[in-house]
Amino acid sequence: MKNTVITARRKKTELLTLLACFIIGNLANLYAIISYETPFSEMLTSFFYVLAFSGVLYVFWTILRILFYGIRSLFLKKRNAA
Repeated sequence: MKNTVITARRKKTELLTLLACFIIGNLANLYAIISYETPFSEMLTSFFYVLAFSGVLYVFWTILRILFYGIRSLFLKKRNAA
C-alpha cells in the first residue's frame, strides 16, 4: 500500500473548514433562538445538536469538494489528451 503524507497546510485548511462549519451551526442556532423567542440558555443546552449539525455540514461540504475536484480533473484529463 502506498504511504501518503498529510501536510501541515492541509491539516490547517481542514481545521479552519471545520471551525467555519461550527460557526455556521452556532449562527443557525442563534437565529432559531431569536426567531422563536426562546431563552438564550438554549445556546448551552443545544451545544451537542450544534456539534452534530456541524459534523453533517462538514461531511456535506467534503462531498461537494470531492465531486467538484473529481469533475474538474476529469475535464482537465480530457483537455490534455486532445
